[in-house]
Formats: sequence, C-alpha cells, structure tokens
Amino acid sequence: MTDTESATLVTLLPPEMREAIEEVARTENRQPGELVEEAVRQYFKDRHWHSLVTYGQERAHSLSYQPSDVNRLIAESRSERGR
Repeated sequence: MTDTESATLVTLLPPEMREAIEEVARTENRQPGELVEEAVRQYFKDRHWHSLVTYGQERAHSLSYQPSDVNRLIAESRSERGR
C-alpha cells in the first residue's frame, strides 16, 4: 500500500467515545477519521518509545549501570568519538 492509498477498518466504539470524537471533529473542522488516524499514529509512536525505554533499562541493568553513571558514560563516549 502506498502513502496515497487508504484502507477501511471497521470497529465498534462505545457511544460516548464516538460522540466525543464527533464533537472534537466538529470543533476542529476535521473529519472523525482524521482524529482516529492521528490517535493511532500517536499510539504507535508511544509504543515505539516505550520499547526503546524498556530496552535501555534492561541494557543498563544487565551492565549494572546506575543513574549516577550517565554523565561519565556520555563523557567517555564523546571523547572516544573525538568530540
């Protein structure tokens, strides 16, 4: 599917959620589908960010790093790269 193609997804929402989406869409002069698409995009960004944070936490734990090590590790990395 290209960026210009769309796909239809049928889903059931509680009436109060549908009403809230429609109200915000009216207020912002947008289509309800635009709001839903934006919400889904944000969900995937948040999910990706969460996976990066989790990876970093697990990696730091496996290397026994503590928050107090961060500044030292940044300085070491920068000096290795010639900054």
